[in-house]
Amino acid sequence: MFDIDGTLIQSCKIDAVCFTGAIEEVLGIVVDEEWSHYKHVTDEGILNEIIQSNGLDDKRDEIREKVKKTFVRKIEEHLENAPAQEVPGASRFLARLNAMNNVVISIATGGWYESAIMKLQSAGISVPDIPIVSSDDHFSRAEIMKRAEAEVNINTVVSSTYFGDGAWDKKACEELGYNFVLVGNKVKHDQMIENFNSTNEALAYIGL
Repeated sequence: MFDIDGTLIQSCKIDAVCFTGAIEEVLGIVVDEEWSHYKHVTDEGILNEIIQSNGLDDKRDEIREKVKKTFVRKIEEHLENAPAQEVPGASRFLARLNAMNNVVISIATGGWYESAIMKLQSAGISVPDIPIVSSDDHFSRAEIMKRAEAEVNINTVVSSTYFGDGAWDKKACEELGYNFVLVGNKVKHDQMIENFNSTNEALAYIGL
């Protein structure tokens, strides 16, 4: 199972700028960009907390629609000028896993679905047969991951591994009992790869 931003795509900065910009444009609120301050570090979770803390619950649906629409527009505009780049080796690693008979793949992202697809396509990562569960499906990252596992429709799960880049990814894996592999160096963790060019190391962490 894979996260997207910072894991498959080098898009954390793009996403943060567009997300905070969309909220500020719609609500006129300066967003705290220290994501660890939020209970649920997903697009839906962060926006929910901002809405609640500013006493705007009665306008939740309207605000969500406007913020999401503005965010997607900003992502689209950014990608037109600067296409997203994959984390090195990501496409090849996904293809290799997809070819294995004893492995199933899913994507569980804290981002909204429409923007996630746009970024994957921009980076040239093809995922036509891979289930994607997003922040459109739930505000909780752990719940998103649980639903992504359910989407693969298998009877027996020997082990579940999640590739992610944030402290919130590691926390969700601890909560669910998933094996966690860190991509990059944002968090201290004993199982870490710099990128997916470290193929043998990544496979070993999965147990393959």
